[in-house]
Amino acid sequence: MDLFVSAVIQGVLLGGLFAIIGVGLSLVFGIMGLTNIAHGDIMILASFFIMVFSVQMGINLFVALAITIVVMVVIGAAMQKFLINRVITKGAEPALLVTFGISIIIQNILTLIFNADSRIIKGPFSDVNVVSTNWVSISAEYLMNCLVAVGVIIALSLVMKKTYLGRSIRAASSNVTAAEFMGVNTLKTYVYAMCIAVVTSCVAGLLVGQTFVFYPYSGTQYLIIAFGVVVIGGMGSIVGTLLGGLILGVSQLLGALFFGNGYMILIGYIVMLVLLTFRPRGLLSNMARK
Repeated sequence: MDLFVSAVIQGVLLGGLFAIIGVGLSLVFGIMGLTNIAHGDIMILASFFIMVFSVQMGINLFVALAITIVVMVVIGAAMQKFLINRVITKGAEPALLVTFGISIIIQNILTLIFNADSRIIKGPFSDVNVVSTNWVSISAEYLMNCLVAVGVIIALSLVMKKTYLGRSIRAASSNVTAAEFMGVNTLKTYVYAMCIAVVTSCVAGLLVGQTFVFYPYSGTQYLIIAFGVVVIGGMGSIVGTLLGGLILGVSQLLGALFFGNGYMILIGYIVMLVLLTFRPRGLLSNMARK
């Protein structure tokens, strides 16, 4: 019983990290109907920027995050404005291929500069436990990851509901023609949406970089995690992404407990398939309107 409770707690904390990994992918899909294949690589690119600024240049970790956000927002805006926006009106496939190409470019540039060696970012909460007993141990890093993820998702939900930018984004995602009649520049709105998604990816890049080792090609594995989270929670639902992350995290840790670490990922995605059998659109999808 103690092991079960411990696995659930650790799964919830890991699920928070999974949620912030997936929220940018969900946001972009919900607004543009675009499956961003480069999502994981954008996150890992942010991890490398943070590592360079904080570890190699000696800048404070949070200042390094702020600088990385500025740099990545510029990259994300340019990527959306000059590449994706040029093809997004021609259907889903051209834009999908553009993001696939961006993914390959990022991976190869990172490999060229940093080689294939794994890296990690040492943070202030590394190797620290907030709770340590005979039956449960709660890592400060995992707890902080979960709290930051919940905070980011709540803030993002408020921005989408309470601000003019958020309302413009939701209008563009609901009905492009109607939004343009109301004076919304949808292509510019897509740029703003991508920038917001990139900011969440930068935060996720910091959390992932402090928690796990990463290397130039590890974006693919986080893209798969993001897909799992978003599919469970519902494509386009920000709150659903948090729910999907928690379900995937708990199911993976319970899978490891009952079947062994080798089956952890498998069990998580079996749970995803079972849920999709009963809820094909995901638990909280808002994409039925499309």
